[in-house]
Amino acid sequence: MKFMKLGLNPDTFYTEEATRTVISDVPTDLTIRIDGMSYLLHKSCLVPKCGLLQRLLSEKGDGAVELHDIPGGEEAFELCTKFCYGITISLSAHNFVPAFCAASFLRMTEKVKNGNLITKLEAFFSSCILQAWKDSLITLQSAERAYEWCENLGIVRRCIESIVDKILTPPTKVKWSYTYTRPGYVRKRRDSVPKDWWTEDLSCLGMDMWSSIVTTISSTNMLQPQLIGEALHVYAHCWLLDSSEGSRDSPNRKRRILETIVRLIPAEKGSVSIKFLLRLLSSANSLGASSVSKAELLRLSGLQLDEATLPDLLLPAQSPNAVTSHDIDLVKIVTRSFLRQWKRCNTAGESQSIRAMHKVGKLIDSYLQVVAKDARMPAQKMVSLIETLPATARPQHDHLYKAINIYLKEHPDVSKADKKHLCSFLDCQKLSPEVRSHAVKNERLPLRTVVQVLFFEQEKSNTTTDRKHTSSKQLENSVVRDDLSKLKVTSSAAEEQGNGNRPKVPGTSGALHHSTRDKAQLSQEPSFKVKLEKESEAAGDAAAPQLNPSNRVQMRSFSKMTHIKR
Repeated sequence: MKFMKLGLNPDTFYTEEATRTVISDVPTDLTIRIDGMSYLLHKSCLVPKCGLLQRLLSEKGDGAVELHDIPGGEEAFELCTKFCYGITISLSAHNFVPAFCAASFLRMTEKVKNGNLITKLEAFFSSCILQAWKDSLITLQSAERAYEWCENLGIVRRCIESIVDKILTPPTKVKWSYTYTRPGYVRKRRDSVPKDWWTEDLSCLGMDMWSSIVTTISSTNMLQPQLIGEALHVYAHCWLLDSSEGSRDSPNRKRRILETIVRLIPAEKGSVSIKFLLRLLSSANSLGASSVSKAELLRLSGLQLDEATLPDLLLPAQSPNAVTSHDIDLVKIVTRSFLRQWKRCNTAGESQSIRAMHKVGKLIDSYLQVVAKDARMPAQKMVSLIETLPATARPQHDHLYKAINIYLKEHPDVSKADKKHLCSFLDCQKLSPEVRSHAVKNERLPLRTVVQVLFFEQEKSNTTTDRKHTSSKQLENSVVRDDLSKLKVTSSAAEEQGNGNRPKVPGTSGALHHSTRDKAQLSQEPSFKVKLEKESEAAGDAAAPQLNPSNRVQMRSFSKMTHIKR
């Protein structure tokens, strides 16, 4: 922080009861009243440098002036008075605003006196304060106490321009000091500057100044939406969430801060986290925020629900009369918001959309497992949250079964009707074998549910047996077809050998030739049977195919055809 010293004389002001005066051998001839304090001063020191006093004294004639509306009050007036007396004063970003406003009020300009206070303050503002990051912030922060004056004098505009210009500076060119206390951040190199280096220091400003800067930054489109979102997150934690600073604020001010933050959230998805959105929505409900803010937070939360983790959903109930310790109603309405947007945006067969639905289904079932342990959790709330999701959100019911089982264990006095209602959501086909094995032994489940699981197990066992039998039949038929094919090939080869490949013997009659060929053909039948038996044995004991009746009929028909041909 930079300082400017003016004047060389020692400070001779002192207080006597409700009067401030200066030690001097010359009697005082000017009385100025500010609120409850009276200043006894000298016209010769003040009037030549204060245009306002020149006008007021010329109009009144006496030496008494009231300046109750001077910006900065008594302290600012005393700074200007000491300057007029040549007393040493020290100026910095902390007292610049009241001094500048008071000097402007008193019209301490160059027209009144050369080298007057406003000229010196303006030089200090331009060359020192606006060049420094933290000095600009401190000046803007103090400007909130005299906003109209600072706005008219251009202090607010010039400070915002300086701050925005520094925020838009590439991190590699940031050479000034800043505050950055994020958990887990380690500055490895001297020139290592995080992209969001400015967010913490900016959060020291009041809501109006802060929102003006964030709005200006967003309008430039030079920073990523995530950086804007981080600035909103830091400010919310400073003044709204988990903050000793924010705890001193009234509910009305907190509500205004929340609504301002919601209005500044960038339109890009993912600019703020789902955890932050859910916490804002919870605060909006407790603070009674506007319906517009609530609707926007609900829309954004539903849009990003598939990005949430279980701890993100574990928000405490805000109402002191809440039945449960967790805000189950909030989770339910956010889930419904997700489903509405999912139905509008879902494209048939889009795998990414289906994955998002499955992630939300698993998330809600995990949430159910936690809230089921709440001793005050009514069964109807469990049911309402379970049935919020469609069947497509749960490709398997293991997590749902676990949640219901936990609830039944923690609430042994639940009625039979509620128990049946809870278990009616379980689909045996979507339970893993391990869970089904657990279910049939679970004494907490209704008998109807256990019977359904047992029936499903039996049906599945029968289906498996039928499939094995069908596979065996198909293998048996395949073996027979292969054997018949091989038989035809063997018979054709033997016939060709008897007709054309057999050598002719001289002196042999045609009758003998045909007789021999017939003998060759007849020898094929016993050969096929022997071969079939060998191949059947070679097929292995594992398959052990047996000819079914239809295949046996085909074999008998083929044997008869062979005898007829013979």
